[in-house]
Amino acid sequence: MPQNFYNQSVKDIEQELSTSCENGLNSEQVKQLQEKYGPNSLAGKKKTSMLQRFIAQFKDFMIIVLIIAALLSGFVAQEWTDAAIIMVVVILNAVLGVFQETRSEEAINALKKMATPNAHVRRNGQVVEIPSTELVQGDIVLLEAGDVVPADLRLTITKSLKIEESALTGESVPVDKEHDQINEDKVALADQDNMAFANTNVTYGRGEGIVTEIGMNTEVGKIATMLNNTDETDTPLKRNLNQLGKTLTIMILLICAVVFVVGFFTKQGTEPTQKLAIDMFLVAVSLAVAAIPEGLPAIVTIILALGTQVMAKHNSIVRKLPAVETLGATDIICSDKTGTLTQNKMTVEQVYYNNEAHQADQKISEDNPTLLSMVLANDSKLDDTNRLLGDPTETALIQYALDQKIDVHQLLEQHKRIQEVPFDSGRKLMSTVNENGGQYFVAVKGAPDQLLKRVTKIEVNGKVEPISAEQKEEILLSNQKMARRALRVLGLAYKTVDQLYDAPSTDNVEQDLIFVGLVGMIDPERPEAKKAIAEAHDAGIKTVMITGDFQVTAQAIAERLGILKPGQDERVVTGAQLDEVSDEYLQEHVPDYSVYARVSPEHKVRIVKAWQARGKIVAMTGDGVNDAPSLKQADIGIGMGITGTEVSKGASDMILADDNFATIVEAVKQGRKVFSNIQKAILYLMSCNVGEVLTVFMMTMLGWDILAPVQLLWINLVTDTLPAIALGLEPVEKGIMKRAPRGRKSNFFSGGVSSSIVYQGILEGILVLATYQLGLKFGPHVNSANLQHADALTMAFLTLGLIQLFHAINSKYIHQSIFSKHTLTNKWFNWAILISAIVMAAVELPFMTKFFDVTELNGMQWLIVLGAGTCMIIIVEIVKFFQRQAGQK
Repeated sequence: MPQNFYNQSVKDIEQELSTSCENGLNSEQVKQLQEKYGPNSLAGKKKTSMLQRFIAQFKDFMIIVLIIAALLSGFVAQEWTDAAIIMVVVILNAVLGVFQETRSEEAINALKKMATPNAHVRRNGQVVEIPSTELVQGDIVLLEAGDVVPADLRLTITKSLKIEESALTGESVPVDKEHDQINEDKVALADQDNMAFANTNVTYGRGEGIVTEIGMNTEVGKIATMLNNTDETDTPLKRNLNQLGKTLTIMILLICAVVFVVGFFTKQGTEPTQKLAIDMFLVAVSLAVAAIPEGLPAIVTIILALGTQVMAKHNSIVRKLPAVETLGATDIICSDKTGTLTQNKMTVEQVYYNNEAHQADQKISEDNPTLLSMVLANDSKLDDTNRLLGDPTETALIQYALDQKIDVHQLLEQHKRIQEVPFDSGRKLMSTVNENGGQYFVAVKGAPDQLLKRVTKIEVNGKVEPISAEQKEEILLSNQKMARRALRVLGLAYKTVDQLYDAPSTDNVEQDLIFVGLVGMIDPERPEAKKAIAEAHDAGIKTVMITGDFQVTAQAIAERLGILKPGQDERVVTGAQLDEVSDEYLQEHVPDYSVYARVSPEHKVRIVKAWQARGKIVAMTGDGVNDAPSLKQADIGIGMGITGTEVSKGASDMILADDNFATIVEAVKQGRKVFSNIQKAILYLMSCNVGEVLTVFMMTMLGWDILAPVQLLWINLVTDTLPAIALGLEPVEKGIMKRAPRGRKSNFFSGGVSSSIVYQGILEGILVLATYQLGLKFGPHVNSANLQHADALTMAFLTLGLIQLFHAINSKYIHQSIFSKHTLTNKWFNWAILISAIVMAAVELPFMTKFFDVTELNGMQWLIVLGAGTCMIIIVEIVKFFQRQAGQK
């Protein structure tokens, strides 16, 4: 069966589908087709149960490592408290993940809700009303204003039929529909004027059509299929955490193996071989537990959750936690035009009368025939509160009059409509005959070229005179100038007659007209969008416009927004041109294009994939059903909260509550802040863990006393949680939106973080070991080797704990100096450090020393411990200074 019904004649389609426009299908045909093809409904993706989603959370590599660490801690090292803490973190992370996922996959359900409940069809020669789910191919459907199209139709009759398709095609105004055959093989969806598509809205006129496709074979069904088959892209955050988990595991296993082997062979003969092997294995496991930042997944989740709260205050509603961080990494924003960069409402921008163009804010008199023609030849409805209903083009004309402070209600009352010649897509004109103080005012509007064929006079400054060929050329030239600026242009004319027409038609009403003007309208750009695009550009983010509108309209809007410079025609490409190139060609040349016009949902997905294939992180904004597949394919899909369909919201990772493009820029800033803060938390946690590992490793290698498991657990418990979370609450760093996007290949160790982790961890370990050695030489028990070793071990224990809190202050800035007036502005961080320091020092309380196997230190010993912490700050600040001199920021 042919796929392109638009280029088939009605007669051929009737024969192909065994139907009749006059009588429709019979009951037997309907029954057979329903049994064969099923209902006219959308099939949803198979849902996963809550248990399946919960189990899926444990597939993450980092989580697997933590579970293994918990099992080793409990069953091998007998550290059940440590094991319990790790498992609580793992389960909490899984519960939060399930909670987020349960709120996602709503796109198909939203598509189903859009289906119209009933349809008027002709069957057995009679018009009947049936549920739209019972439609089959070959049914004859009757449409009128207000209907939702129930299936894909090949139109057979059109009477001034207009259908609003913006949710499907991106076209910003209703489409005039025809029923004539289109004699082309490849026609874009938005240009298939003899087709009506499921879930679009009839705004004007009436028509009939043959059902050509139902359910999942409709255009909206194809989108549903794309949604079902689109794999969600892994976020940079997930990839980074997985990479971190693998790197940690390899490092930890190597270190533990070295500790076990070296410790076993260096201590040969000190105790029985079997006991020595078990003791060294327990030391290795304790070391592994100390090395794994078990709180990291929970801390990352908390930082992301706090980020979502901040973004919500800025009108960005995050549906999936990783989206917070992903947005901060965005290289490309592929934005829909209609309703996102523009206001999604037609607005008068220019009016041409008296042989010159006037801007919309210039005053026009109430009795100007140009104004009268646009208000009277108009089917918009205006209620008592001046709320407008009707075709967007016509409501724009009434809104223009309202903005001019014209009393439209009074004007319509004075010039009541008596007769009319409705709009017809063939002649492209509309006329009304209105009362006019004893005479009748004939108002006409329509396509300028068609209107001028019926014009014989022109009015300029109140004077009516015959129109010349030169004046017609001038009018057409003005029309072309407006069109080049992407304005939708209508011509306006009038005449006065003494009596009504016996049978009003185009042959008598629309003849011998007086031309009075042109009106140019556009779906204007959002005022804040241009500034937002410029800010995104400063942040190294490229904005790409993707729309279903015509090329000239898209290019003009893009130039007004700053996406294009005037004359950059080569950077604009259409859907038809995309069809002619391969995916490989598009991937190679996608940076050359900034505007895509007249595109389909499939094109949008191809564009997103082309950028992703180049290693770019792509954000896609959209509000229509047609945007859903690309929203889901993108690294982060951004839906519109006000104008967006439920389908686009369901497929999005984030929703703009105010539909404001500028909100995206603020969200990018918050996303960059979140990544920066997670990076600070990782720098802090990992360098501290390296310090712990190095301390235990060197103590083992040198044959010194080793910190007890309970001491390592206490340090992790006190220093890992509150300071790391508080680092996640750090404010936005100055100049964060002047940095280039970090790119898909970057990770938490980029930007000098890995080298900082290594040297700062080594520095921590050296300072702790140095403190241990000083503890052997200073203190009240120098004459007692056992007590002096206990003092030294206590000093090492407290230094290892407190030095990490000093280092938390270093971690507030990766390369910048902490000696700034902004360093202590984060009150949560200040409290976290204070509380953690008090809790850490509490082990020195008399009733706690026995539990932690520590001694009570004197003032000199405490001075050494605090001096080590101060050295940590001073040395790191010196290194940062040289890093800044070398160009790191």
